[in-house]
Amino acid sequence: MTQAPGYSITIRMHVTPELHASGEIIAAVSGAGGVITGLDVSDPGTETTVVDLSALVHDTDHADSIRDTLNAIEGCKVNKVSDSVFLVHLGGKIEVGVKVPMRNRTDLARAYTPGVARVCTAIANNPADARNLTIKRNTVAVVTDGSAVLGLGNIGPEAAMPVMEGKAALFKKFADVDAWPICLDTQDVDEIVRTVEIIAPGFGGINLEDISAPRCFEVERKLRERLNIPVFHDDQHGTAVVVLAALLNASKLVNKELSSMKIVMSGAGAAGAAVAQLLLHAGATNITLFDSKGVLSRARKDLDPSRAELAQRTNMNNFEGTLGEALVGSDVFIGVSQPNVITGADIEKMAQDSIVFALANPDPEINPIEAAKFAKVVATGRSDYPNQINNVLAFPGIFRGLLDSGAIHITDEILIASAHAIADCVKDKALSPVYIVPSVFDINVAPAVAAAVIAASKVSSEKS
Repeated sequence: MTQAPGYSITIRMHVTPELHASGEIIAAVSGAGGVITGLDVSDPGTETTVVDLSALVHDTDHADSIRDTLNAIEGCKVNKVSDSVFLVHLGGKIEVGVKVPMRNRTDLARAYTPGVARVCTAIANNPADARNLTIKRNTVAVVTDGSAVLGLGNIGPEAAMPVMEGKAALFKKFADVDAWPICLDTQDVDEIVRTVEIIAPGFGGINLEDISAPRCFEVERKLRERLNIPVFHDDQHGTAVVVLAALLNASKLVNKELSSMKIVMSGAGAAGAAVAQLLLHAGATNITLFDSKGVLSRARKDLDPSRAELAQRTNMNNFEGTLGEALVGSDVFIGVSQPNVITGADIEKMAQDSIVFALANPDPEINPIEAAKFAKVVATGRSDYPNQINNVLAFPGIFRGLLDSGAIHITDEILIASAHAIADCVKDKALSPVYIVPSVFDINVAPAVAAAVIAASKVSSEKS
């Protein structure tokens, strides 16, 4: 089993000086399977030494095992085991800052009363001035009801907060957008819509996050109809943009056009539906889409409106077999569903130079190592394998462009332009089967995406 940075611990222990000098502690932790990343003396003491040992472990059970191993050593007493992930979250991950001076009465009179009254009056006379005279033009609400958080499911609004804080931090880090988590204690579509509608005056955009399908489609549709600011469901459109970007570059490697590819997809929820729709708009013509009950087809009577609409635009050959049967001779597999739904034998039956995007998190539809035995290009949603399909490549730059352009409507053309901008950040000389999308830390991505959004928004505005 491989250790991951997500399971990093710090163990504070009291040890005798002789034990500290002997190297027995290091040997014990290494022997128990921990990877030591640091060993620091917190308090040298005279009779006992306080030592902080940092290590990577498999999981919490492994951490407990290492603690027990250390306590069993004569002269060693473990005082506390701290999980670095929890330490990062103490007090939350974001804060509000002040951009203007507050040094004296003059500063206060300008930033607050009485001066602020003149600004309020100006906005009352012309509400559009709020974009220039308040934080509105650079502020996004990250809204969730906690019903579909990561791979954890319906865990509620409080438990969703760490994810929404993280999202806000990514907005700031990669695009200098001020975002704030709004976690709603309701899962009623109309209540969500009305609540967001009420708070919208304070924001320049709405990022919907981790709302379960099919409710998320209705929430987004209603908000887009009612608000005069952009509404973006990242689980849908962010995923779709990055998948399209990755597929554009992968297609170069296998010398196949998107329009000629036979694409099989597993998963027809929020992400799957959006991916399929964007691929169709980008030129794909042959998509066969599966949900948990089988292939989407015009013959099925159990489909909700979103899937029924997709069934009209996909599976043009009226295929009625299994997922494994559909993969025979296919060029691309895209999974946004659940772990271990296909095998290496399935991929072996795909066309030569096949492409596999197994994006279920944390466990993909197939082990990436197994997939790579047969596929030309393999991508996952994980950071510990090559070609991570990560939404952070899309949403910061998309919102930066939307906010800067003042665009309200998020069109397919904007999404496709964003995908091309991401793909183009990987230069042809660097393109390879293990590098089809840029790093999430590539500082060129968000500005490139923002520029593409601004240009596409201008074209869309001129057409309308």
